[in-house]
Amino acid sequence: MKYTVLTLFPEITDAFFASSIMAKAIKRGIIGYQPVNIRDFALDKHKTCDDAPYGGGAGMLMLAEPLAGALESVLRSSCICGKQRVIYLSPSGKPFDQKSAKELAAEQELILICGRYEGIDQRIIDRYVDDEISVGDYILSSGEVAALAVIDATYRLVDNVICPESLDEESFAGGLLEYPQFTRPEIFDTMKVPEVLLSGHHEQIRLWRLERRIEKTMKYRPDLIQRGGELGLFNKEIIGIIDRLYKNSGDVIEGEKDERD
Repeated sequence: MKYTVLTLFPEITDAFFASSIMAKAIKRGIIGYQPVNIRDFALDKHKTCDDAPYGGGAGMLMLAEPLAGALESVLRSSCICGKQRVIYLSPSGKPFDQKSAKELAAEQELILICGRYEGIDQRIIDRYVDDEISVGDYILSSGEVAALAVIDATYRLVDNVICPESLDEESFAGGLLEYPQFTRPEIFDTMKVPEVLLSGHHEQIRLWRLERRIEKTMKYRPDLIQRGGELGLFNKEIIGIIDRLYKNSGDVIEGEKDERD
């Protein structure tokens, strides 16, 4: 997987690619990174990359010409021509989630356009962009922050970056959030690690963790419980635990009845 990042501030993304697991993945040749400074393609001596929008309104807009120059340079020089996916990070884009992360992680190259100011000229989107992606229903001043969220969520899913077992019970795996985790010391400020985790009984630990996953999902993301039922993501064991936890309220998630029949 290669990440090509078009930005006015490459130092922001450079730091991420030089740190932690990402730096190791680059050293091993699993991940590639190319920063592209959009200012290098500006047409004047002042390296101007923004101007006022036609039609009036507050703020400035990124100019089309420097962005087009940067994109054309990347597309011409790529060794995997025709297999790049161009993404513009925008609050107007489609929501980014774990399903999207898995899809993007299978690509050979992601070209990420980091917006600034009021965004970018629509003609760049129309000509070059494959996907507009939003990392949440809020506004960021930095497209680099949004790009790094997408990068961080996807690169860890690329084969051999992280041990596959580490991904199996993460939040959103199988439609549930992750269970609570504990490490040393056994007692911290009068709070003790749950006894079952000290028991060495693997089946009891598995069941405890599964129940905690379900409880946490029901508390913080009931929409995931509903969605999991509708899509048939849950086996009979999970549905039985959900039924037991819901029995006092009488709620039943869509899709359970079909699973039991």
